[in-house]
Amino acid sequence: MTTPTSPEWWRSAVIYQIYPRSFADANGDGLGDLPGITSRLESLSELGVDAIWLSPFMTSPQKDAGYDVADYCDVDPIFGTLDDFDTMTAQAHANNIRVIVDLVPNHSSDAHSWFQAALAAGPGSAERAHYMFRDGNGENGELPPNNWQSVFGGPAWTRTTNPDGTAGQWYLHLFDSSQPDFDWTNDEVRAMFRDVLRFWLDRGVDGFRVDVAHGMIKADGLPDYTPPAEGGSMGGTTPLGLEPGIDDFEDIDGGAPYWGQEGVHDIYRDWHRLLEEYEGDRVLCAEAWVDPLSKMAKWVRPDEMQQAFNFPYLETPWQASALRAVIDESLEAFSAVGAPSTWVLSNHDVVRHASRLALTAENPQGHGIGPKSPGQPIREVGLQRARAASALMLALPGGAYIYQGEELGLPEVIDLPDDARQDPTWFRTNGERYGRDGCRVPIPWEANAPAYGFNTTGAAWLPQPDDWAPYARDAQVGVDGSTLELYSSALRKRREHGLGLGSIEWIDGLGDDVIAFTNGAVSVIANAGSTDVQLPDSLAGAELILSSGAFDGSTLGADTTVWLRTA
Repeated sequence: MTTPTSPEWWRSAVIYQIYPRSFADANGDGLGDLPGITSRLESLSELGVDAIWLSPFMTSPQKDAGYDVADYCDVDPIFGTLDDFDTMTAQAHANNIRVIVDLVPNHSSDAHSWFQAALAAGPGSAERAHYMFRDGNGENGELPPNNWQSVFGGPAWTRTTNPDGTAGQWYLHLFDSSQPDFDWTNDEVRAMFRDVLRFWLDRGVDGFRVDVAHGMIKADGLPDYTPPAEGGSMGGTTPLGLEPGIDDFEDIDGGAPYWGQEGVHDIYRDWHRLLEEYEGDRVLCAEAWVDPLSKMAKWVRPDEMQQAFNFPYLETPWQASALRAVIDESLEAFSAVGAPSTWVLSNHDVVRHASRLALTAENPQGHGIGPKSPGQPIREVGLQRARAASALMLALPGGAYIYQGEELGLPEVIDLPDDARQDPTWFRTNGERYGRDGCRVPIPWEANAPAYGFNTTGAAWLPQPDDWAPYARDAQVGVDGSTLELYSSALRKRREHGLGLGSIEWIDGLGDDVIAFTNGAVSVIANAGSTDVQLPDSLAGAELILSSGAFDGSTLGADTTVWLRTA
């Protein structure tokens, strides 16, 4: 494993995403917390990850799962205290695991002290200049300043009420009305976030995952914009509750005046210089929903961010030609700016790939799956494909992110009771879309413990399925062929063979359903089809390094990936 002092560790790092409220609960209240994370770090060290990324844990009203931040320099009490954070960070570093935290700079919560001061101060004040307040259009300002639509549906503007009860100015919120956008043309906003970065860097964090990293800067004059009719959530015509998908983005050149503006890059160059003041090679990772990949690569130019999530790869179906195309495009785009690609298959906003890859009906990103969804996944097929897809991803050069529980083979939880669901998507669409709760259910640690070891009380903020005991970590550790052991072995052998820092050459001629390449002395062959494939003599009989499923040395079964040593 790389160590906290390894140079440019992020180029090949495997980073484990922790969704704090669903990882481990130390106080038994049903919500995961920072002490719970600390208690399970040894397990992550044994798994072999290089870093953890924590989804938001800062002070928040929790109207959008912590992405509505009220205090950027404190821990929300539901997760613990700053002392708990410091203890967790120190323990992570003692286990040679780095710590990356989520940062939400496009907007704050309306409970943030700055926004409350802005409401109280009134039009034209320095306090209002921290946010995007504008006078309305129409005879009495009764119309929004422009026609922009919120990612969560409806107008992206909300009108304020003056102290005397009359209608006042409007403020911009590209997301929920409780999430007002900062005005990043204001030097005080930039200074505040520099202070936030330093606050957490001084506490020892190794980097930041930046939420909505393609936002923050809006086009001069805030011009009206009508996105294409087929546009999705981030294009601006959001069906209520949708999270973005890469198809939702039009070309940013000449596109939406609130996404991908050139000025965002000045922000990241400034942050890059700030991070360089600290030892240990600190990093910035972009959540930038930008298409095509050649434009996403702008975020990871040498003087900007180090990583950007490869969402086109995540959204690629389990199909050989499609996978080869997106891998080629990714490697070309990112290498052109000297950056590694950063691969990912699951996270807290998407259907877990152990279910997603076995869906037989269209399931737009953000809809989620539930009991009435068409094309229900077949669990065994989904797990087999997920194992194969993960083995393929972890053999690619660059960084990789894995989402808590995927190393256990967890499927999406489909049969959550309606009255247990908590995702705003469910409520905003009056139950028409299930949303993201199914990938956020607390994960299982011990098969026979209360709440499967999530805590000792049996409480869980989302109910866990009755049939999850076989997925628990203690039911898989040391068990040959288990998904946990597959991941542990893949991470270990990925390091041993230098796959994360390697390069690939395609192997052709194995059939339309096969994607195959060499990475150094390792040949990686994935059968994404439904029938067995006979390997050529040049590969048959080679030393088996890793297999996602049964393999006899010459015949590669459907939905199976193998790593072979050929030199």
